[in-house]
Amino acid sequence: MQLFTQAKNKLSVLKEKPFKLEKDLQRLFENNLEVITGLKLIKSEFIIKAQRFDTLAYDKDNKSFVIIEYKRERNFSVVDQGVSYLNLMLENKAEFIIEYNESQEENLKRSEVDWSQSKVIFVSPSFTDFQKQASNFRDLPIELWEIKRYEDDIIVVNPVKKSKSAPTIKTIQTASNSELEKISNEVKVYTEDTHLEGKPDPTRELYDTFKQSIFNLDSNIDIKPKKMEIGFTKEGKIFTDICILKSSLKIWINLKRGTLDDPKKLARDVSSIGHWGNGDYEIIVADTKNLEYIMSLVKQAIVV
Repeated sequence: MQLFTQAKNKLSVLKEKPFKLEKDLQRLFENNLEVITGLKLIKSEFIIKAQRFDTLAYDKDNKSFVIIEYKRERNFSVVDQGVSYLNLMLENKAEFIIEYNESQEENLKRSEVDWSQSKVIFVSPSFTDFQKQASNFRDLPIELWEIKRYEDDIIVVNPVKKSKSAPTIKTIQTASNSELEKISNEVKVYTEDTHLEGKPDPTRELYDTFKQSIFNLDSNIDIKPKKMEIGFTKEGKIFTDICILKSSLKIWINLKRGTLDDPKKLARDVSSIGHWGNGDYEIIVADTKNLEYIMSLVKQAIVV
């Protein structure tokens, strides 16, 4: 990606300012962790069993821990190191919960953590094609994030997305790769396909219609599949969730009770009852009759 600055209708190339130290990269990412990723910082330089993790974070949406590693150079194996870190986490769950409770002064119980959503994120100015290909498995809980610094204090962050045709990690598992087998059995990476599996065609089409309508609301929207629902995000924040049922969709709007302008009273207040998605409002749809109106409600959560 080439970046430019404009002055008097003239473009000038924006020059990259490489990070001199890996620590500089870590400091920038940690100081802005929630803005960049939506994750909560738990501990910098977390040590367990003589192994040091650069950053320990917590995913509030998935109720899971995330290990973040920073690499200024590109000569390392993302899969081997990532799988090793995940294995260490799953073997020492209590240590992660203790660290969370001590650093956050909160009482997080083991039963409240969804260990199947654990993952490792590698952050680097760039990754090789080999590294990207090595991690391109749809059910491998390892993510690559590229971050570059330019002059004029410009920062560009680019999560490396897995391809739509990414294979399953089970295709490369062998009897000798016990660590990888354990991870794939205990950790689950959810995708849109996971939620659509087994659903009838009319429901799939209904979801596709609402999904496209949500994307049309803003040019900077992404999706975040979770265990029970699919989150739609802007700048890392989930503003609506969709749960795909057999013949309908359950939609949540991420606004607090009393803040949604809903003259038709289509959304139900679920602030006092348990529900999966984010926000206090829920709508169940089985057709597209109120599609445009529902989008006007969802859009209110984007602009907050």
